[in-house]
Amino acid sequence: MSAVGYNEPLYILPFDHRGSFQTKMFGWPGGLSPDQTAEIASTKQIIYDGFKAALQAGVGKQKAGILVDEEFGSAILRDARQNRYTTACPAEKSGQEEFDFQYGENFAEHIEAFQPTFCKVLVRYNPEGDRALNQRQADRLKRLSDYLHTNSRSKFMFELLVPVEKSQLDQLKGDKKAYDVDLRPRLMAQTIMELQEAQVEPDVWKIEGLDRREDCEKIVAIARRSGRDNVGCIILGRGENDKKVREWLTTAATVEGFIGFAVGRTSFWDPLVNMRTKKITREAAAFEIARRYQEFVDIFETARTNSLAEVS
Repeated sequence: MSAVGYNEPLYILPFDHRGSFQTKMFGWPGGLSPDQTAEIASTKQIIYDGFKAALQAGVGKQKAGILVDEEFGSAILRDARQNRYTTACPAEKSGQEEFDFQYGENFAEHIEAFQPTFCKVLVRYNPEGDRALNQRQADRLKRLSDYLHTNSRSKFMFELLVPVEKSQLDQLKGDKKAYDVDLRPRLMAQTIMELQEAQVEPDVWKIEGLDRREDCEKIVAIARRSGRDNVGCIILGRGENDKKVREWLTTAATVEGFIGFAVGRTSFWDPLVNMRTKKITREAAAFEIARRYQEFVDIFETARTNSLAEVS
């Protein structure tokens, strides 16, 4: 079994959105025609062009990476591998409340077809929620974890979402902000511990934005407990507005163990919408995505540098 963990800087531009991309960007429910599939793939190519432009503009290749799906991004994954970019590819079915494999029993075959740097899962897990559901998810995730650490060169990236339960929201009188600030951090820590106890061992945890530095420190401590010293955490944008994402990046960057971020929709959504409504050109959209991504890198690295300077 390979050693668990990844502790290098990691700035991910994620565009593995599938169901939400199809319905919200294009307004296409249900099955897709070959032409529609090709149009979505072509639109995702713009994001990839933006990523490559950011590298040309100075973002370090060793620190940068993309997260894109096989369904609409197989050509991108092949090109990225050829260029030796850091890649991540999702293993989960899109838009499901319960984690399951996109390709069922053939999940390993699809991982090895692209050999991404990271195999990524998105999992919704509330430790005070449905226990049977959580157990089913943990069993599947252990299977993937065992496979990746034993039989694959791809590392394990785990995007954890802790959706609020109705009973929890009722206790907070419907205040979702209070849930995010006061309750979700504790539930995230509890979830990570439960999954570790279930022998689910990510190399990198993708963590929903945290407002307080001490909560970031607690998450890292849990992620790295019991000898998991090299496990990394990255902060995700969750489609939030630019101001909120900047705050989350700045907070996380000051905490050792947070190695980077994954900010997708905040980077690419508006430029793509503006391109589709003919307000800007395809080239201008790629340029704007590159600018935003590079700016997030600069925000994270500046906050990290300033934090280290204060310590010394």
